[in-house]
Amino acid sequence: MLVVLANDIPPAVRGRMKLWFVEPRPNVFISGIKDSVADDVVEYLYKHCPAESGLMVFKKIKQVPGYKIRGVGDTRRSLVEINGLQLVQEKDRTS
Repeated sequence: MLVVLANDIPPAVRGRMKLWFVEPRPNVFISGIKDSVADDVVEYLYKHCPAESGLMVFKKIKQVPGYKIRGVGDTRRSLVEINGLQLVQEKDRTS
């Protein structure tokens, strides 16, 4: 399974994403594609989306905890690792 959250992605990339993903909300993409295809899709996104796109990719993996999170650009959230567990933290907007 692959879940992609974005702040804003280019229209051409968004159209291509709709080939593999369901978009339940704007810039939220969910797919159950195979791991080998998921790796290709993630590489495509990293190659064709500028940093302003703010990608956060959640990918299913076989090791504990069962997922891997990777963020690219300003994701409006930060990734935190606690005892080997990746978590998503809201950024402090008061600073």
